Amino acid sequence: MAISRSLLLLPLLLVAIAAGIAHASDASVPVVLAHKKVSLERLKSGSEQVTVSIDLYNEGSTTAYDVSLNDETWSKDVFEVVSGAMTKTWEKLDPGASVSHSFVLKSDVKGVFQGSPAVVKFRVPTKAALQEAFSSPVRPLDILAERPPEKKFEWAKKLAAKYGALVSVVTLVGLFIYIVASPSKSGKGGKKRR
Repeated sequence: MAISRSLLLLPLLLVAIAAGIAHASDASVPVVLAHKKVSLERLKSGSEQVTVSIDLYNEGSTTAYDVSLNDETWSKDVFEVVSGAMTKTWEKLDPGASVSHSFVLKSDVKGVFQGSPAVVKFRVPTKAALQEAFSSPVRPLDILAERPPEKKFEWAKKLAAKYGALVSVVTLVGLFIYIVASPSKSGKGGKKRR
């Protein structure tokens, strides 16, 4: 699990390093980073729902204007748009700001699909030409693949096995302290006997 997470974060790290190099060479430009995430969900109808989410970050020191996102790399023969749009525009993206866009696709075609990076274009006030950036790539998607049934509550079993004894001891010690520290209540008129 840790290996797959690190492999998913590797493209983002490489993009960040490249952006840092670009940022160091010209500190007065916007540096737009785009991170693309995809999740699959099997529908009861037998289709596969693909949720695409793209986060844009301006890591530069100036504002990016006329920011446009285009992710029309999804084949119309394989995917159908359920909600949202594959393109989005923003008037500007201030330094340190971030925006997100998502859309949902549906597929009835079985097979492996390799998604391409999304294209982000933006204008810099000091340059006439539009600047272009690409999102991080996504892992290959195995649409309608046979998956083993998901083991529910597997994480709870692991936590109980690992920390169950510790939780029990801490609970017992806390209960003991509560009993010792709480004032005793006598049921006979509240007077002490001597």
